[in-house]
Amino acid sequence: MRMKKQIKQKQIFNHYSAWKYIVLVVTVLVMLLSAIPTWYGEDAAVQISAKNSPAPSALAIQRQLEASGITVKRIDQQADKTVIVLENDNQQTQAKTVLSNVVKDKSTLTLALEPAAPLWLQNMGFEPIKLGLDLRGGVQFLLDVDIDQVYKAQGASLADELRQLFRKDGIRGARVEQSDADHLIVKVNNSAANSAVRKFVKTQYPQWQATNGDGNSVLLAMKDAEKTELRNLTVQQNLQTMRSRIEELGITEALVQRQGENRIRIELPGVQDPAAAKNVIGATASLAFYAVKEQGTGSTMELKNKQGQPVRVGRNPILGGDHIVDARASFGEMGMAEVNITLDSSGGKIMSDFSRDNVGKPMATSYSEYGRDSEGKTTQTNEIISVATIQSQLGMRFRITGTGSMDEAQQLALLLRAGSLTAPVTIVEERTIGPTLGAENIENGFAALGLGLGVTLLFMAVWYRRLGWVANVALIANMIMLFGLLALIPGAVLTLPGIAGLVLTVGMAVDTNVLIFERIKDKLKEGRSMAQAIDRGFSSAIGTIFDANFTTMITAVVLYAIGNGPIQGFALTLGLGLLTSMFTGIFASRAIINLVWGRDSRRNIRV
Repeated sequence: MRMKKQIKQKQIFNHYSAWKYIVLVVTVLVMLLSAIPTWYGEDAAVQISAKNSPAPSALAIQRQLEASGITVKRIDQQADKTVIVLENDNQQTQAKTVLSNVVKDKSTLTLALEPAAPLWLQNMGFEPIKLGLDLRGGVQFLLDVDIDQVYKAQGASLADELRQLFRKDGIRGARVEQSDADHLIVKVNNSAANSAVRKFVKTQYPQWQATNGDGNSVLLAMKDAEKTELRNLTVQQNLQTMRSRIEELGITEALVQRQGENRIRIELPGVQDPAAAKNVIGATASLAFYAVKEQGTGSTMELKNKQGQPVRVGRNPILGGDHIVDARASFGEMGMAEVNITLDSSGGKIMSDFSRDNVGKPMATSYSEYGRDSEGKTTQTNEIISVATIQSQLGMRFRITGTGSMDEAQQLALLLRAGSLTAPVTIVEERTIGPTLGAENIENGFAALGLGLGVTLLFMAVWYRRLGWVANVALIANMIMLFGLLALIPGAVLTLPGIAGLVLTVGMAVDTNVLIFERIKDKLKEGRSMAQAIDRGFSSAIGTIFDANFTTMITAVVLYAIGNGPIQGFALTLGLGLLTSMFTGIFASRAIINLVWGRDSRRNIRV
């Protein structure tokens, strides 16, 4: 009876079910397949989208590029796009320029990076790890969103409403002054008018705080909660607009994210010509359509045309650029460049109603752009680019002329198609990292990783001997899984600090094994058998390992949540490294040890 009990106890020690080994093998195999494409890297490519017209034939594209001295690696033609993969990465921009003379619509050309891994791996859905700006090279912009202009627009809207209230109620001598972007002063002559203003603001504009000023004047200030809400909405909408603009530019792998309260950081890895990106990203262009007015016909203002002559228009536009859903440049009947505009349904209705009631009258098209002066203050330039007589009722589609050359018309169409910004943005910082420096960062970073990994493997093999080789196998599996996860997770980007996180993970991964092995040695010193020492060693070390990794994981999560760019890259690799090191250090190591020494009843074994 005692013999059966001992045999049963021996079987319980260090036993894994078959399904656990299957899970372990399958997981490592999938992660290995996911990590392999990173070894091959990526090739520079130019993509032609089949938006309006079919792309030229592959043979014609290859002949055109080879005539310009550009070597083509392969051309993949699909129903919706054609991808030209280049042999030399430095010829990507040149290839796009050459193809722009072949393709009718330049907006269909896109700079891209195509995986160099075998097609059978790509067909399985595995792709290389996306590299950050500091590893691939490219350009970074820091943009400042001028929120004051949004507050000012809200104040101007309230001021117009108050003036209409004065006219409607016959309040004479009342004036509205905008003392600051988010402050108004309403000067009235009596307490009745004061009460009327306060009541109107309380019911119609509850987001504004009304207080009494000198005499019967009313001081209006935007509430802090409303300012915060407006700031968040404005920055978020500008983020979306920037992403659209970058897509229109044809730049892939871009990172656009908020930084601080009112700034946007844009990273464009792989961009070799930052000037083109800067011209579009830094511009805040929008169109607005105004009714042309005569002197003394309501609320008007003067804007200058391209010749510098004043044009009197209504103070409020008929329609803003936010209703534009598409804009394309083309040549008109007279051979002049024009922009064909498509509006959304609400914008089309507004334009249709206005044009129906104003056939035969002129309508002006205004082009607005923001910038900064020498003192850093935001400046706005408004220019009338076209004044045309409305010949008939307009709808959702119409065209504007007077846009200048074809290149200028295409640039304007690109900006309008990507969307108008809700607040002006200006570039306050620009950094460029060359592809050579990026390649050097990769070489140095992975050299440090290789050196750290090699020294760690040697130490574990010498110090722990047989168990050390188990730790080394687990460590290599850990690195495979970590690279595989980085390639699998959408949006994950490897940066130079991320490589530092990989190096740190090497040390933390063997930390797990060191704790377990030291506990096993302690149990052997107590006189237990090898099988018992393994069982007790793993059981007693798990709590310590979990506590240590959990506290570090908190740090990684906080860094990722509040950090940006390189800091997030470090936090990501650190956090994923913690998960993979626990999986391989506890689960994989235990699986190997169970197979080799799991039933070893010897005592006083040196490990």
